[in-house]
This record gives sequence, C-alpha cells and structure tokens, in this order.
Amino acid sequence: MAKKTVASLQKGAGKGHAKVIKMVKSEKTGAYTFEEGIVPNEMVQEYFKK
Repeated sequence: MAKKTVASLQKGAGKGHAKVIKMVKSEKTGAYTFEEGIVPNEMVQEYFKK
C-alpha cells in the first residue's frame, strides 16, 4: 500500500510534498506509536520539532 501512496505523490505538484513518519511515546502506557503525515518539503523539519 505504501508504494502506491508514494507513487501517486510523484505526479506533478506531489514532488513538493513528503510522507513523514514520527515515533511518539505514550505517556500512559510507555508504548510507542507511529504518526504519519504528508507535509510540504519546507515543513518537514518543523513537523519533527512538534
């Protein structure tokens, strides 16, 4: 599935965006979860600072 998502972003204006995955630790259980998002290339560093 991920290949289709990434491939569809490579058409036209999609090259200006990146798929990002961030690992976040839950404060309740201590388990890690993954957050995915599609952000403009200029905002990638800001996404990981949140």
